[in-house]
Amino acid sequence: MDYQEQLKKLRFEIDKIDETILQLINKRALLAKEIGEIKKKNNLPIFVPSREKEILERLEKLNQGPLSNEIVKHVFREIISACRSVEENLKVAYLGPKATFTHQASLKYFGSSVDHIPVSTIKDVFEEIAKKKVDFGVVPVENTIEGVVNYTLDMFLDYDLKIIGEVILEISLHLLSINPNINEIQRIYSHKFAIAECRDWLMKNMPHAQIIEVESTAKAAEIAKDDYESAAIASESAAVVYGLHILERKIDKHLHNYTRFLIIGRDVPPPTGNDKTTFIFSVKNEVGALYKALEPFYKNQINMTKIESRPSKKEAWDYIFFTDIEGHIQEEKVAKTLQYLKENVPFFKILGSYPKALDV
Repeated sequence: MDYQEQLKKLRFEIDKIDETILQLINKRALLAKEIGEIKKKNNLPIFVPSREKEILERLEKLNQGPLSNEIVKHVFREIISACRSVEENLKVAYLGPKATFTHQASLKYFGSSVDHIPVSTIKDVFEEIAKKKVDFGVVPVENTIEGVVNYTLDMFLDYDLKIIGEVILEISLHLLSINPNINEIQRIYSHKFAIAECRDWLMKNMPHAQIIEVESTAKAAEIAKDDYESAAIASESAAVVYGLHILERKIDKHLHNYTRFLIIGRDVPPPTGNDKTTFIFSVKNEVGALYKALEPFYKNQINMTKIESRPSKKEAWDYIFFTDIEGHIQEEKVAKTLQYLKENVPFFKILGSYPKALDV
């Protein structure tokens, strides 16, 4: 059998498999539709993060390759998203514009088959959820290099919303262009911070290109799609949104640059067995007050993964503590410890119990 016959045979087998996959995806969508109808009749939430995490973790354990777990999760996240859209069309607000890293985080968490709605400010994300114009929101909360996004933390004092999930996203900047030939690039557009991050690579590899600052990496990608001699420094989602080639991956200078994004909603999801709880509290202005407040977590062997102080803005030198612990508020020792804290501090508020991010 010559190579043409071999290719023809293999392609025939792939076509048959594709037909089977198509039938099974549509069968899955019909089952999802039935589930959606049951949820609506019983006033249950359409989107259940714990269930979706359970599905992806199960598939990860079953995967025997050659596809990597990351690719398998990406494929099935899109399948889950598409099937969920048959149940109900979810709306998700995110800190825009489109093709930013927050947009990328929203796509990573919810998949493509929801309405991703860009808004201008972090406050707008909270406002859209509070007014029930959208179902969920996505906001950045901390970066491994720049630290916390204080404005996001402050919003939780003003809005009675819940954290229902999180996304950890590697912040990588790529060289993008509509032109697949890097040697023909004459101009490179990006935001000034992105240019600063990539200056070493640019000086070494593109010394003759004109570097032009614009208001955002997303705007740079938008310009690059219409200029065959230009490129943009932007995110991978920008390449997808604007149909650009990735000429060179990860040209920024930081090797370990990650941002944590919070998924905001109105209800606390059920426990998964691998959860995180976030809460805020204040203490009295007296010696040992913070130690006394935190001691029960040590005694009950509850791991505290983060604590961040912010001015309360009520009076000078008065602080609010934003805290993450492992566990869910429905777990007995977590519930008892938080109840003890609530009874012994001036201010306490649970911001959410939610599944830990799948990827780090």
